[in-house]
Amino acid sequence: MSVLSRISVRTALLQGQKLLEDAGIDSPRLTAEVLLMHATGHDRAWLYAHGNDELIELWWIHYGRYLHERMQGKPTQHITGRQEFYGREFRVTPEVLIPRPETELLIEAALPYGNAANATLDIGTGSGAIAVTLALEANARVIATDISLPALAVACQNARTLGAHVDFAACDLGSVFADGSFDLVVSNPPYVAERDRATLAPEVRDREPALALFGGDDGLAVYRRLIPEAARLLLPGGWLMMELGEAAAVRELLKDWHDVEIRNDLAGIPRVVIARK
Repeated sequence: MSVLSRISVRTALLQGQKLLEDAGIDSPRLTAEVLLMHATGHDRAWLYAHGNDELIELWWIHYGRYLHERMQGKPTQHITGRQEFYGREFRVTPEVLIPRPETELLIEAALPYGNAANATLDIGTGSGAIAVTLALEANARVIATDISLPALAVACQNARTLGAHVDFAACDLGSVFADGSFDLVVSNPPYVAERDRATLAPEVRDREPALALFGGDDGLAVYRRLIPEAARLLLPGGWLMMELGEAAAVRELLKDWHDVEIRNDLAGIPRVVIARK
């Protein structure tokens, strides 16, 4: 037996955790678990049920490579190629923004409206997490757009894999659609201010697509275009829902809309805006 294989699952987890801690990686224990699960092809329950088992050499080699990549700043999701969102596993690549748990609040806000909508548009779909989730959870007719062809390829694959019927279009915002085509428009637009670029964690700033992160110098550039575009695309009385960066500024951009509501996340941070045309 190779010397490399003479290490138990439990010891591998502890060693990985220590390496990640020393490298300043957030959630080192959880990250070590995820990377070892990916290396072995087993779930967390298996890791703990087989803590005394020796890793086979191939698993140990993969695990070591994944730890090294993570310590070099590669996001865990780019190593595993996966991210859970709203109870489903989505494929992610460096071409799309990694879905965040806080975006699930946008889903919660949209679901009651998506159930009743004849047509919903997701602008800037990225991985397709919002569009696919609404199509499956609300049994809604959903169309999704993105200006990035590589992002649309990822979104299409996620829709196929998860069995969601979503139509995709490559365009800027919703430019290929006629006026008054939708009852509901949803979006998680890029809203990080360019002037705040240096404040982002390197793994976000340097590893995720700038097109999906930055919204001009003040973070509002896409909102300034998206809000009038949504007004064009929506039927009278239709709804616009967006994830937020700067709540007060976006509310001001919606001053001509009705029933504007800001919803906070569990941390009390303004996260979603809802407005009626």
